[in-house]
Amino acid sequence: MLSIGLLTGVLALGLAGCGATTGERALSGAGLGAAAGAGTAYMTGGSVTRGAVIGGGLGAAAGAATTRDDIDLGRRRR
Repeated sequence: MLSIGLLTGVLALGLAGCGATTGERALSGAGLGAAAGAGTAYMTGGSVTRGAVIGGGLGAAAGAATTRDDIDLGRRRR
C-alpha cells in the first residue's frame, strides 16, 4: 500500500500546478490525485476507494503547498 501512496503522491505533485489560486490548485490536485490513486490501485489490485481517498488527500495537500511560481504548466519560456 505504501508504493501506491508514494506513486500517487508523486503524480499528484506533478499535476498540482493547475490553478491560479491556492484553492484552485488544491481542488485540481485533489481531483487529479483521486483519479491517479484510483487508477493505480485498480492496476495493482488494491482497493480503488482507498486509492482514490489517499490520492485525493495527497493531491489536495500538494496543490495547497505549491505556489503559482512553483509549477505553472501554462507559462511559456522564452
